[in-house]
Amino acid sequence: MRADAKRNRDHLLTVAGAVVAEQGVDASMRDIARTADVGLATLLRHFPTREALLEALLHTSFRDLTARADELERASTAADALATWVRECVAWTTEYRGVTVLMAAAIKDPDSALHSSCVTLRAAGARLLERAQVAGTARGDMDGDDLFALIAMLAWAGDQPALAPRADRLFDIVGSAVLTSADSGPSGDGPGVR
Repeated sequence: MRADAKRNRDHLLTVAGAVVAEQGVDASMRDIARTADVGLATLLRHFPTREALLEALLHTSFRDLTARADELERASTAADALATWVRECVAWTTEYRGVTVLMAAAIKDPDSALHSSCVTLRAAGARLLERAQVAGTARGDMDGDDLFALIAMLAWAGDQPALAPRADRLFDIVGSAVLTSADSGPSGDGPGVR
């Protein structure tokens, strides 16, 4: 890719990130183009669909969260790694309103531009969950799909103005239901992450 084309693409992604953070994943492509001070055709030349734009926008975050799971797996206890990673995923998903709905749909749709990234992210979480299950610190009757759904649920709750003030408490309650060891939290006071 030529340097000027890369600059233009990076500019579009920066602007799209700001617009999507403000308006959510249903932000108009026309609004993104207008805010970037380009024509809609220019935006569509770089990103032919909203999903392609979102995949490019979210790709780095997916990669970072997957790498973070690997890092936590090496550096933390099984329960701490799982709780910390889930909390970080929930925090990230609240950055872009509506992203959890998109991710839940993409994971079931192999033709989605987001499918591969979502499957990779789910697999990273499933590995952390399985590690905690083997260590006896996570309930054994759940799988990576359940964990992915819980992250989506917690992110949705945190995105609702009426529920946002309770998001940390809800996380701790759900964490207590997933993690079975009473001393598994990073703060030493239970399975939730504070």
